[in-house]
Amino acid sequence: MTSNSRVAIDVGGTFTDVVELSPDTGEIRFGKVPTTPAQPTAGVLDAFGTTEAPMSAIAMFTHGTTLGLNALLTRTGARTAVIGTAGFRDVYLLGRTDRRTNYDITYRPPPALLQRYDTFEVPERSLFDGSVHRPLDEDTARRVAATIAERGYDSVAVAFLHSYANPAHELRMREILAEVAPDVAVTVSHELSREYREYERTSTAVLDAYVKPIVRRYLQRLEGELASGGFGGRFLMTRSGGGAMTASSAREQPVSLILSGPAGGVIGATAFGALIGEPNLITIDMGGTSLDASLVVDGEPVLHQGAEFEQLPINTPSLYIHTIGAGGGSIAWLDGAGALQVGPQSAGADPGPASYGKGGTEPTFTDAALAVGYMGTKAALGGRLTLNDSLAVAALEPLAARLDMTPLALARGIIRISTTKIMGAVRAITVEVGRDPKDFALLSFGGGGGLVAVDVAHELSIPTVIVPPGQGAFSAFGMLFADVQHDFARTAVIQLASLNSAEVSASFAEMAAEAASALHAEGFTDQVLTRSVDVRYAGQEHTVTVPVPSSDDLISVVEQEFTELHERQYGHTMDDPIEVTTLRLRATGQVSKPALPVLSRRPSGAAPSEGTRDVYVSAEQPAVPYALYTRENLLAGDEIAGPAVIAEHTATTVIHVGDHLRVGEHGEMVIKLQEVQ
Repeated sequence: MTSNSRVAIDVGGTFTDVVELSPDTGEIRFGKVPTTPAQPTAGVLDAFGTTEAPMSAIAMFTHGTTLGLNALLTRTGARTAVIGTAGFRDVYLLGRTDRRTNYDITYRPPPALLQRYDTFEVPERSLFDGSVHRPLDEDTARRVAATIAERGYDSVAVAFLHSYANPAHELRMREILAEVAPDVAVTVSHELSREYREYERTSTAVLDAYVKPIVRRYLQRLEGELASGGFGGRFLMTRSGGGAMTASSAREQPVSLILSGPAGGVIGATAFGALIGEPNLITIDMGGTSLDASLVVDGEPVLHQGAEFEQLPINTPSLYIHTIGAGGGSIAWLDGAGALQVGPQSAGADPGPASYGKGGTEPTFTDAALAVGYMGTKAALGGRLTLNDSLAVAALEPLAARLDMTPLALARGIIRISTTKIMGAVRAITVEVGRDPKDFALLSFGGGGGLVAVDVAHELSIPTVIVPPGQGAFSAFGMLFADVQHDFARTAVIQLASLNSAEVSASFAEMAAEAASALHAEGFTDQVLTRSVDVRYAGQEHTVTVPVPSSDDLISVVEQEFTELHERQYGHTMDDPIEVTTLRLRATGQVSKPALPVLSRRPSGAAPSEGTRDVYVSAEQPAVPYALYTRENLLAGDEIAGPAVIAEHTATTVIHVGDHLRVGEHGEMVIKLQEVQ
């Protein structure tokens, strides 16, 4: 059977979302199934079970998973060793020796991924210019490899000094490990990062090695199960930098997947914003376990080169995403002072919130939203899960009694605390970096996003909230837009005035040849290469990434662009000399983008209401009637005045008195807030 159907599946902490696209008709179908933490591939296969097209008829499958991230969070990754240059054994454990929390006497650093017992050194030395100061001592290298095999390590990271300039010793060390310790997975640092900063490059290699055996086993098993089901299409994985990579590449460089969980939503937000003419967006993605906030500025997602996980650097390009523990499954609890808190602990997929009826007893955000009337008990979430309001209230009662509150008042408090935490996440990516939230529209998605988006926008004076179609599975939807990407970099610390255009062109040509070879091997002939440079004032630590023009006047164009970007980001410019630190090239293998269908319009009349439901707003307003609508029944041009609840297959949206909703031509719900118009 032949088809060009495409499927995207996003595995979250509580639900696994699936989107199926039929390019011939433009039809898009959204679905949800429970995540299966004990058997990660089972939830993915369950998601395939909801698609109309059989596996054999699917041309492309794009997948996002938090498997590597979860291994890091729970410290259940592989037993990992690290090999460095003799005399630099402690590069990884020493780090930058900085302290970021100077005044918190209770601060404890996150648990290390390995101990000094797990670090090794081999005599060798390359210099910053790539010349060999000391050849690799192969006898010692073999003894170290034998020790690693004897101790039973699962993986090893090799990070030699200045290997970004000359990787020969790392490559030879890998060959020796393959001969002496063939069962150990090997990561060499230069293949992940060809940049200076030894600690950051070593940390990236260690993180990659720590999750590599786990991700490899998962992907190999999943690929085998897909093949058994008849799947023969292209298999892609979303990556931290906002694109995708082939599953075969992901097996070799799983560090690129660590922060990729929320990437699909940001990719989708960028594409959808361009479609509806909204180039500046704040995105909030509220799932079952966490909330992710990000920015799209001038039609492009915000990237940063220095991502971190629990203060451990990842020296690969990543989307700028701020994550907090505020999801639908976030548990309400009392701290030592008796104050109400929500999250970051989550009920997860098993047992889930109490209202799921799967054995959960602790009160969660979802239970609170159901108790106050935001959510209902008639329509099944994802067509499968019906909520139980009696169980929700029963879970709230013990905590309410301890606080001398009614269960509904407690539920309202849980929602307010969650909203405040989400406001903090949005402020962290806007106000705290010099951006005004009022200059953006708020794009809300995820299973819980529509429940809080309007409240967050009111508090931050954001004038417009946009809820895209299929909001509950929008991250999976965004994966359909992900192009395959490869990022290349070369360190070149030199003053801009002394930059040699011919040498720069030669470096970019070398990276372009690598990029073309990689994309060609993956079957991509439609390729786009984007060049940029990292620039700073001499003596500065942080850089600004500047696009490299095709103009012959390279120096003056880069200087002008850098000056404008520096003033925009930091509010000032300087007279100090300008220097380049890194040359970058992003290679994109383009996939065909789905064309979204246009909704028909209602010939006459207003959108049909399905009655009302009482919502607990406060003790003074315990039963405010909110009009009920089903999103699947709305058409382009329909308008709804708040207060109202709009339920759909995978999520719910709430608007309040004075808010006005209008349905766009692609099914987006555009909500204007009265107070900030």
